[in-house]
Amino acid sequence: HKNMSNIYESAEATLGLCNSSCLTKVELRVACGGISDRDALSKPDPCVVLKMQSHGQWFEVDRTEVIRSSISPVFSKVFLVDYYFEEVQRLRYELHDISSAHNGLRDTDFLGAMECTLGQIVSQRKLTKALLKQGNSTSKCFITVTSEELSGNDDYVELSFSARKLDDKDFFSKSDPFLEIFRINDDGSGSLVHRTETVMNDLSPVWRSFKVSLNTLCSGDHDRQLKVAIDFTASNGDPRNSCSLHYIHPYQPNEYLKALVAVGEICQDYDSDKMFPVFGFGAQIPPDFKVSHDFAVNFDEDNPECSGIQGVVEAYQSCLPKIQLYGPTNIAPIIQKVASSASEEMHTKEAMEYFILLILTDGVITDMADTREAIVHASHLPMSVIIVGVGNADFSDMQMLDGDDGILRSPKGEPVLRDIVQFVPFKDFKHASPAALAKSVLAEVPNQVVDYYNAKAIHPKCLSDYNESSRAFSP
Repeated sequence: HKNMSNIYESAEATLGLCNSSCLTKVELRVACGGISDRDALSKPDPCVVLKMQSHGQWFEVDRTEVIRSSISPVFSKVFLVDYYFEEVQRLRYELHDISSAHNGLRDTDFLGAMECTLGQIVSQRKLTKALLKQGNSTSKCFITVTSEELSGNDDYVELSFSARKLDDKDFFSKSDPFLEIFRINDDGSGSLVHRTETVMNDLSPVWRSFKVSLNTLCSGDHDRQLKVAIDFTASNGDPRNSCSLHYIHPYQPNEYLKALVAVGEICQDYDSDKMFPVFGFGAQIPPDFKVSHDFAVNFDEDNPECSGIQGVVEAYQSCLPKIQLYGPTNIAPIIQKVASSASEEMHTKEAMEYFILLILTDGVITDMADTREAIVHASHLPMSVIIVGVGNADFSDMQMLDGDDGILRSPKGEPVLRDIVQFVPFKDFKHASPAALAKSVLAEVPNQVVDYYNAKAIHPKCLSDYNESSRAFSP
């Protein structure tokens, strides 16, 4: 029995995937609210532990500072993580109450946890979710995670602050001041970027100098405004996993389902409504059992959308017994169907939506000429085509569509405007992890999206200008 991680690594090495071009550094900031007072005499001393999943195990990445006596802590600790667009990176945030008597984590200190993917946080910029207690019961406690992708600027600055003649806020002793620095965001809100230590009983404190990266302090923007605030008193410190995207089937899922879930899990984090139109091709369908190459898998032609990847899986499973698998393997009709939606979008809404067509097929394409024509046409539109070859057929024709070996042309000789097709044979990943498959399948998508908008001279809009929306089609 070969070690799973070895298989994963060898699959990555074989396909040259180790040096991903999609690596970005991301800063994650954390705040919590609604923490209940379990102890009538004192408020909790909260701390958040960040864990990341690797090979099914949770590993601690880092933890925040402990904030004394707070039910709504805003942590100054910034988690710096590597973000890969094309991977599912599962995160777990655990909230603990660290009493001053000890520093270890005990079960009795566990206040709740939240699980999500890094993709969900990055795509939403700000993610707020309720924490689940032991046994997955919900609590009133919630956590907010804010993400920011870092620019290439690695510069640091060293800052020193002091204050004089502060007000005396304590009754029996002098104030215990500490300093908080906030970065002013584009929407006028503030993000905590640094909190100094507390200087006890001192109205003219000198805080220790500290180093902070320009990314953290001002997003690399030297003209960005900062706000300085002084807090005078240390004691005033500010049924199934709901995140799981795995569909648990009572029997061993077939290769279509494995491929669909592996790729779909990634795509759905970047789709605002999580509704996926799903089509089938090459089957005789009820009621008259004529062959169709673009039928709705849920048999609702007016609304072929399925809710989430689980909805896609369920529609696929209920569809299979009702149809007669047939042929041939014609994929041009489905490419044309999505192209018509992309074309409408381009002409009516400034092309704010980008379409990703995921095709799962186990056959050699029989309408190659029409497919090449359809891809050349689609290369002018806001869409990409991902083809996953399932099974052991000879997929050499598919490699030609990929365009990596040379420029794809229509039968008339017209070249594609840009490379929009990615082909991956599923058998290469059969014994690797779903993450390795998804990584290979989606590696080219970010550049394809950027190339399209660059070619059209369409600049990215601020999040406030529109509700993020992208659509994913999945036959």
